[in-house]
Amino acid sequence: MGLKMIVNKLINKIYDYSKLVMLSHTIFSLSFAVIAMSLASDGLPSFSVIFWIMVAFLSARTGANAINRFIDAEIDAKNPRTSTRQLPQGEIRKKEVIVLTVVCFLIMIFAAAMLNPLCLILSPIALFLMVIYSYTKRFTWACHLVLGLTSALAPVGAWIAVTGELAWLPILIGTANTLWVAGFDVIYGSQDYEFDTKNNIHSIPARFGVDHALKIAASFHGITIILLVVIGLLSSQLGALYYIGLGLIAILFIIEHRIISPENLSNVKLASYNINQVISIVFLLFGTTAALL
Repeated sequence: MGLKMIVNKLINKIYDYSKLVMLSHTIFSLSFAVIAMSLASDGLPSFSVIFWIMVAFLSARTGANAINRFIDAEIDAKNPRTSTRQLPQGEIRKKEVIVLTVVCFLIMIFAAAMLNPLCLILSPIALFLMVIYSYTKRFTWACHLVLGLTSALAPVGAWIAVTGELAWLPILIGTANTLWVAGFDVIYGSQDYEFDTKNNIHSIPARFGVDHALKIAASFHGITIILLVVIGLLSSQLGALYYIGLGLIAILFIIEHRIISPENLSNVKLASYNINQVISIVFLLFGTTAALL
């Protein structure tokens, strides 16, 4: 096999794995993690700390998404919306996904050990949450909140990585991250209402109906804004620029919830993912800049 062919196969495999773990969605928790890290260090920590935080974050997120695809493979195969994913289609073998997950989780644990003892001690709890989330839709409509809590590991972990201890501020940041992710996941899950109710899949839309689910998602995002304002008030590093960013985020939230309704879910992907990717970037740019100035 020629070098060019080997390189092409490697590139294709990397692309397959990045698609499997939805690499483009990394921004959803990265923004919270970077801002928590900046606030914890009152600026920027050392290069070593930044490096190991990013290694821990990326490996944890990749492993969590890979194991989610593995655990949900049979459900995905039944759902017309997800039946074209790589595992149901046989484009990636289950053994590959398990190996990828194990490697990623081992890297995460190693990175935690390189940061500080508390990060290492808490890493099994993080691993448990990342695995158990995939099973929650089988027994509780609160699965969206568990997903949000799993995402909140990023900012809370970043804070602990810098300070070596836990405090109230990162808990508030993590709570905001939890409700934000849970809110747009509820919106995304609304399109599976019929499939979920017929197949005993638990979700807020399946439990309360799409109309009430969208209202619950809106309330989650409303509380998120309130928490972000409180975080700004408690953080001396954050000033006017931070609140300008929050104003833009509030506007984006309003748009997000205006373009969908129980009668028209055609914009679900735009509302749940695309707009929230923009929100993540706005939060990252304005929040980080405010924290570093």
